[in-house]
Amino acid sequence: MTRLAAASLAGTAVEFYDFLVYGTAAALVLGPLFFPSFSPVAGTLAAFATFGAGFVARPLGSVLFGHLGDRYGRRPVLLSSLLLTGLATVGVGCLPTYASIGAAAPALLVSLRFLQGLGVGGEWGGAVLLMAEHAPARRRGLWTSFPQLGAHVGFLLANGTALALSAGLTDAQFRSWGWRVPFWAAGLLAALGLLLRRSLPETPEFMGLEERSRLPVAEVARRHWRRVLLAAGAVSVSFAMFYTVTTWSLAYVTAERGMSRTPVLGLIMAATTLSSAAGPVAAVLGDRFGRRPLCVCGVTLMALWVVPMLRLLESARPAAVFTAVLVASLALTPTLAVTASYLPELFAPRIRCTAAAVSYNLAGVLGGALTPLAATALTPPAGVPWAVGAFLTGVAALSLTCFLYLPETRPARVAVPATA
Repeated sequence: MTRLAAASLAGTAVEFYDFLVYGTAAALVLGPLFFPSFSPVAGTLAAFATFGAGFVARPLGSVLFGHLGDRYGRRPVLLSSLLLTGLATVGVGCLPTYASIGAAAPALLVSLRFLQGLGVGGEWGGAVLLMAEHAPARRRGLWTSFPQLGAHVGFLLANGTALALSAGLTDAQFRSWGWRVPFWAAGLLAALGLLLRRSLPETPEFMGLEERSRLPVAEVARRHWRRVLLAAGAVSVSFAMFYTVTTWSLAYVTAERGMSRTPVLGLIMAATTLSSAAGPVAAVLGDRFGRRPLCVCGVTLMALWVVPMLRLLESARPAAVFTAVLVASLALTPTLAVTASYLPELFAPRIRCTAAAVSYNLAGVLGGALTPLAATALTPPAGVPWAVGAFLTGVAALSLTCFLYLPETRPARVAVPATA
């Protein structure tokens, strides 16, 4: 289990590094480089729109790689999704800007971002099922928290690279070529991830299936669509809060409130590092007290923190920004930590890779793709962005309602029936 956890965490970290390094670049430099004819705000909106293209692709990736995982095994998903995402990310780093090739530059940017999304859409399902289907039932929450922790590690790698470059280069150097370095580094990280994953065993639950679904997505759409939509709505608030903290807040406090880019990156990194340590603790509590109570607790905490968080960010003081990000990250931890055990337990093994991945990635569209775009559009020129708070509170209310209609699954000693 330790070896599987290390390989799962490392691969997920690489995948999310690839995906999140784009979000950092979108917040800082992609607008003027690829949409120079737009105003600063419109350029940021356009960059976040391309950021959202990756989320739109993620459900399609979950269908594509979910079919592969349910028909041929979880292991092929881990290798092929990582390779696709790594190649697309390196491609972004090699793109000419609008000044060089005109309108073809943003078109290629969107295309590569779409391929990134396809790969990440498959990654989560493969990595989580690798752990969920090997782990003992009573410790499934703990072991499946490691792939989730990989998302935090990927964020720290992405922001850490951007922070080092931002601190070591002039603004002109960073905008000229420095922003490309994190994308180029993805090639090396993807090679490392493939090396770690090449000898992983297939999961016992998949090997023990007596019959495999011929067309998993059709079976999911026909028999499980209600549960998929409920699960997607339930998890959407985690995405909304995560990308509010890591992407929109970075753009807001630098572009709107005038804070310097380098210290803000450092503050967000420090807060995320501290909060990530709480993930395994919350997962253990999920094994002890149940998945749904932890999720409801997390959603409630996120909703309660929205107003204080926005007031702290609007003040643009370093200590206030750090507090806003830290408490928001801690509030989303209970829900995020148990999602990787909860979603697979909601579905039968024969369609689990497709159903769990589609649920998770639809939540990404609802909470992740729309949040930076909507929050940027709703941000006023001055004052506290209360409209952003209303948006986040609405997403939290949707998630809480969906959780109330989903069943508890702990400790899931046996597979959920196919009719669930």
